[in-house]
Formats: sequence, C-alpha cells, structure tokens
Amino acid sequence: MAGFIPAANAQQAQPDPTRTFRVATFNADLARRGPGVLLRDILRGKDAQIDAVVAVIGAADPDILLLTGIDYDLSLAALGALRDRLNASGQGYGHIMALRPNTGMQTGLDLDRDGRIGGPGDAQGYGRFSGEGGMAILSRFPIAPDHRDLSGTLWKDLPGNIMPKAFYPGGVADVLRLPTTGHWDIGIDLGARRLRLLSYYASPPVFDGPEDRNGRRNHDETQLWQLYLDGKLGPPPQAPFVILGDANLDPVDGDGRGKAMRALLARPDVQDPRPSSPGGAEAAALQGGANRGQGGDPALDTADWKDEGGPGNLRVDYVLPSSDLVVLGAGVLWPLAGDSAAKPPVPVVAAASRHRLVWVDLALPEG
Repeated sequence: MAGFIPAANAQQAQPDPTRTFRVATFNADLARRGPGVLLRDILRGKDAQIDAVVAVIGAADPDILLLTGIDYDLSLAALGALRDRLNASGQGYGHIMALRPNTGMQTGLDLDRDGRIGGPGDAQGYGRFSGEGGMAILSRFPIAPDHRDLSGTLWKDLPGNIMPKAFYPGGVADVLRLPTTGHWDIGIDLGARRLRLLSYYASPPVFDGPEDRNGRRNHDETQLWQLYLDGKLGPPPQAPFVILGDANLDPVDGDGRGKAMRALLARPDVQDPRPSSPGGAEAAALQGGANRGQGGDPALDTADWKDEGGPGNLRVDYVLPSSDLVVLGAGVLWPLAGDSAAKPPVPVVAAASRHRLVWVDLALPEG
C-alpha cells in the first residue's frame, strides 16, 4: 500500500507491550524549501538541525513516534533515510509509514483571495510543494495494514462546522478539505492487542484576517476527533487509542479557540496525563513577554515561540490516551537551562525545533 513500508530489519527485538511502551509526538521542523531537499540534507550528514532532531529522539527513546512537520515523498525516501540515521544511533525502528498530506495539494482556486492561483495559500493545506511539512510514524511494533485516512473530509461536511463560507469564493466549499495536513486512524499491533493512533497536525489559528478562517479551521480540526469518537463520522474507533499530534491549539492561552481543546480534554473516554517539564516553566519565567499574561501552567508548554510581539510559549502538542490505558509516566523533553547533565542539553533541544517532544509511558489494560 502506498505510504506503508515495513523496514528491512523488522525482525529486530521488540519491547514487551504487556509491560510498558512509550508513545511520543514531536514536531521536528523537518520541512525544507523544496521537494527532495530534506532527503539531500539527511544523506549529506552535515545538517546540525537534523543531528539535533536525532539526538532529541534518541534521548526520549519512544517505542511509537508520530513526527509532524516532516516533508513527505511518495517512496518515503526521506523518512527511510531518517529511520536509518536513528537506527544507526541505536534506536531500532523496524516500521515506518506516512500518507500523502494535504499540504501543497493544489485546489485550482484562489483560496487566499490574493488574485492569483497556484500559490501556497491556494493548496488544501498551506505548502510551497506537495507534501511539505507532513506527518510520519516510526514504530518498534508492527503497523497494521488497515488504516482510515480522514484527510479527505470536506470542511463543509463536518457536522456543526464553523467554516466562514462568506469569505470564500464560489465553489470553494465543495472542494476545501478540513484537515490542513491530515487526520489518520492507524493501527499498531502490540502483541495480540491493537492500539489505534488518532494522529493529526492542525493549521495554526493565525495568519488570516477578521474572518478568522485559520482559527475556525483549527478549532474544527480538533472538533473532528470529538465527532469521530462519538461515531458521527462513521464507526468509532475501538479502544485502546491515543490521540496525538500538533494541534496548534492551547486550551487556555494563545490566539486559538481553546474551547475545542478543553472539550476534548474533558471527555470521559480520554485522559490527559498532563506531560510537563521544569524547563518549560523556567523558560517562561526567564523569557517574560507574552508569557507574563498567560493563564496556563507553563510547565505544560510544548512550544517556544516569540515572546515579544508573539504568542509566547504554549501547550500545542499532545499525547492523550483512552481512559482504559494505564498511564505510568509522562513528560515534555525540555531540560533546565543550567542542567549540565541533561542529555541532550538545552542548546541541542532548541536547535532541533521550536517544539519539544512529548512522551507518555503506557500499559495495556488487562483482559
């Protein structure tokens, strides 16, 4: 199946899923300015940012990892090269997959109303080329061949959507998809049990005008999971599941419509382990700026954005297990600035991405 490639070394030893396994998400900022550039940079082995990404993933050592912000290509060449780098560093990911994202997929319409067509703002999801800044999964457990790709869901077809239809020119509602990058329901086989990964990477709720088209879209991208779990978009996923990815939405702070995230976090079938880090709290205090007026707990922040004239640090990356999974631990990989023993140290973590890797340790329910 396109986008699904088991690794050649898939026979390597797997963790014991009856004990514990670590699930993580990381916006690794592996988007480049053109197709093939990421593959070139990985193969050259001279890119400090890619080196930092490998170090961060190695330090967290997740068994199942959703990467966001990574360029997609049909043969998964770039993802495969990254997997090889990780395997060479001792990580041992036997299974990878990615599906074509909506980013850079041209609509033929002037979505951003700039008088031209074919620009990055006229694609289903903002992108200078098809596949820019997509998603990918690396796993030490087998990835099931069945999956459900919700990325083609039209925004207008989402029940109760808040699409600003008056903003768009005629015909857009019949073409424009809701997912900016993608919404996937992927199966991971943990021995005799199957875990569902409900994975997404949503639009930033900014870079628009008073119509708030990006803010509204961002809201509905998280709202999609509510409707999916309620069975309003087809058969609901069977537990156990994990919702994970870059929602670009803080439940308390920032420019997004946080109500959607607060509602998801409050569901009885979803638990929020509240991954945190001392480094996030320290960074907010030291950087000041927008952080001073925020109401959320800075220890939960997962992204380090501009503090003066920007949103400040926010919680936008999530790993949310279903309520039947046993949470054994959780964290954000954001070390203290003065921690000389941190591996990797703060400069390497900051060089990797503006985002921080979020991890949760889980065990399967009995039975």
